[in-house]
Amino acid sequence: MKPVENSKTIYTELMIPSYANFGGKVHGGLLLSIMDKVAYVCACKHSESYVVTVAVEGVEFLSPVEVGDLLTVKASVNFVGRTTMIVGMRIESYNPRTGNNRHTNSCYFTMASKNEDGSLKEVPGLIISNETELIRFCEGKLIRDLSKQKRDALKSDLNGMDAEKMKILCETENCKIVISE
Repeated sequence: MKPVENSKTIYTELMIPSYANFGGKVHGGLLLSIMDKVAYVCACKHSESYVVTVAVEGVEFLSPVEVGDLLTVKASVNFVGRTTMIVGMRIESYNPRTGNNRHTNSCYFTMASKNEDGSLKEVPGLIISNETELIRFCEGKLIRDLSKQKRDALKSDLNGMDAEKMKILCETENCKIVISE
């Protein structure tokens, strides 16, 4: 067992012009790459092993990150399973000229611990020492359970649903079904 505190990581980086997309804002793919590296650090600190990214959940960009901002990622292991960990992250963008600090997004990365031979490795349990950590652990459990439900649904082939039922399912969506019969 290890306390959440052991995995806590804070990473800050200056957003430079080469990070910009065609709209002049920092490219979302670059931000994902930074978040992936921070998730790796947190999961390694907890598991004391090599880890790989299994899934990314809840990445919704709330506001753009500007060139010249200081991007800060605050992260910790929030939940552990047998061989996986869910790393929660809060991303903030600070404009040093104005002093404005914005929450740009929060997200969750599921990381798996690996042995030297590439097989999955068990991870230490998590010591929860306050109510915030308990809430985050329970959120992580929900994320894990919902991810499993999503994977099962995508593998289900819509449980043999016929075309008429699928058309009804899509009636209120922004699509026009033109399947010839």
